[in-house]
Amino acid sequence: MAGGNAIRGSRVGAGPLGEAERGESAPRQVVQYFCARGHVTSPSFALGDENDTPEIPMEWDCPKCGLPAGLDQQNPPEPMRTEPYKTHLAYVKERRTDEEGEELLNEALSTLRARRGTVVTAD
Repeated sequence: MAGGNAIRGSRVGAGPLGEAERGESAPRQVVQYFCARGHVTSPSFALGDENDTPEIPMEWDCPKCGLPAGLDQQNPPEPMRTEPYKTHLAYVKERRTDEEGEELLNEALSTLRARRGTVVTAD
């Protein structure tokens, strides 16, 4: 004798699958996107009316490699160029020349020495 739960192995909303229960699916348009590594992605876009065409994006992210994928198989979009990490000092060096940096350093040191009461003579 089997015991226990009568609805074992079932879930809420379980029943026969089909269009009658869920309603008709919206008409769709499948579009292919191609990335620089040769992957093909085929998302589908729902059509609104018979006269309405979906807004198809020009680029789509490739789910396999993350590169941008485009509609043209012969000319896929270029991968985005990322700049390497720059330190604070690298940004400062871009803004100022070595002479300006030396001048600012001397000015800051003289202010600091004035506050401390130390006098340093230039050689």
